[in-house]
Amino acid sequence: MRRVHIPLALAVLLAAFAFAMPAHAAPVICEKYGSAQIQNGRYIVQNNVWGASTAQCIDVNQNGGFTVTQAAHNNATNGAPAAYPSIYAGCHYAACTTGSGLPVRADASGFGNLRSSVSMSYPGSGTWNAAYDLWFDPTPRTDGQNTGAELMIWLNHRGSIQPIGSRVGTANLAGGTWDVWFGNVGWNVISYVRTSPASSIDFAVDTFFSDVVARGYGQRSWYLTSVQAGFEPWVGGAGLAVNSFAVTTSGGQDPQPGGSCQATATTQGQWATGYVVQPVTVVNRGSSPISGWRVTFTLPAGHAITGSWGAQFSTSGQTVTVTNFPYNGSLAPGASTTFGFQASKPSGSSALPSGYTCA
Repeated sequence: MRRVHIPLALAVLLAAFAFAMPAHAAPVICEKYGSAQIQNGRYIVQNNVWGASTAQCIDVNQNGGFTVTQAAHNNATNGAPAAYPSIYAGCHYAACTTGSGLPVRADASGFGNLRSSVSMSYPGSGTWNAAYDLWFDPTPRTDGQNTGAELMIWLNHRGSIQPIGSRVGTANLAGGTWDVWFGNVGWNVISYVRTSPASSIDFAVDTFFSDVVARGYGQRSWYLTSVQAGFEPWVGGAGLAVNSFAVTTSGGQDPQPGGSCQATATTQGQWATGYVVQPVTVVNRGSSPISGWRVTFTLPAGHAITGSWGAQFSTSGQTVTVTNFPYNGSLAPGASTTFGFQASKPSGSSALPSGYTCA
């Protein structure tokens, strides 16, 4: 996220510098607005120290992420963060990645297929958030400041910080419960703050943008210009890391470790001591048929499965393993099946299962 923006000419120069780097390079970047391509230009990693003059360095990982190795920030927590070290797909101040399909209009047929996933690691010190930043503009803009909406998804945060604006409600989306914040700083800023910390997420972009539109903060005629994931440090920040990041436009995601299937979950209802997750959808994203599948996920502490349907469940500690029945194990390319479950939880807990993976 950037509240103060660099001139377009400088941004173009920085982009040109980044694109001139060898595709195999995995540099340590300490320049204020330094950036680098990874995966043959599929993504760009940026240092982006836009809100401070303090030092920050990031170690770029060609596999799809980066680690903040140095961060001397000490910004006041009632003001703007120091930086937004991040990785992105799309166009940001004239620096565009390859093959992202962005900008894309939010009512286009391909918009509903757009997905992203991220896995992050956090240090036990400092003041920061871990957040997606998705930018929308009334035009298919590839340079300069977007003026439609900034959609932030806070997976975690540490210290006495809060999003721009004020809290306007809650939402159950993408397997989690979120506090929704809204403010306007010349463009709409809508922030979804997870009520229980998470280190990963895999979601359809339209899951959140549909909620933005329903609340009157966004328009289907606007264009998504970039999908960014990273951190906003106010104090410190060394040790923050994006371990993996992906943006896909085919309605799926990069194959998960161990196979070509994907599992996504929807929470249908919650009450004080329980909830229902239905459906959990298993999709074959590969090019060959599969004859069986296995989904694993993690239950929060104190939660327990009390009922299930559509698959076979086993639990070891807080890890749940779900396998197919004979009738729904074979999936052709693009085919899917579903299952669901009910779980109990301690009264007052807002946590939900996370980390759905399929093999």
